Amino acid sequence: MKTANIKEIFQSIQGEGIYVGEIQIFVRFCGCNLNCRFCDTEHNTNNSTLYTSDDLINEINKYGKCQTISFTGGEPLLNADFLSEVLPVLKQQGHKIYLETNGTLPEYLEKVIQYTDVVAADIKLYSSANVYPDKSKVSKFFDIAKEKETFAKVVFNSDITDEEIEFVTDLAKSYNIEVILQPEMTGNSFALPVSSCEKIFRKFYSKYRKIRLIPQMHKFLSVK
Repeated sequence: MKTANIKEIFQSIQGEGIYVGEIQIFVRFCGCNLNCRFCDTEHNTNNSTLYTSDDLINEINKYGKCQTISFTGGEPLLNADFLSEVLPVLKQQGHKIYLETNGTLPEYLEKVIQYTDVVAADIKLYSSANVYPDKSKVSKFFDIAKEKETFAKVVFNSDITDEEIEFVTDLAKSYNIEVILQPEMTGNSFALPVSSCEKIFRKFYSKYRKIRLIPQMHKFLSVK
């Protein structure tokens, strides 16, 4: 039986993406394969708990039936073998599986895609994350994810370039996915002026219409 370090398990309001405002159960994994500049999540193994797959299933079920279970991190796909034991059982129990991922690990996504209902994939940009996107890996990731309900999230700031906007919109067109733009935040405030947010949104919208601007609402609400 596989094990994984879990930072926390809790029930709260989803603050990002197309499911914003829904109650979800969140399972936050430790560890990440990236080091994004804007990351505000503590995902090392300090103060974490080592779970077996059975332990995690039992802990999740203590919350009763919820609309969706969000597997997040860190990067949950680093524990794809562990998830391959957990997700089939949760699916059999009638749970909806929501995977929050940085979209850079297609080979790991292949192991769990059949048990996943929703893929919420971040597209990392150098201007905000200080991470160069591997375009071939990102494309391969969405090739696999497209069989499920999939959308992309993009954190941006005033430094976003026209080339980055082109990259995101071309990718979104290729897979006909919705893109959620998230202004970078400092605490519960935007890290850039609202006028800049609207200007950048309109640049995206002029190239692709399945675009929404949704801030991280949980930060405004002061919830996890």
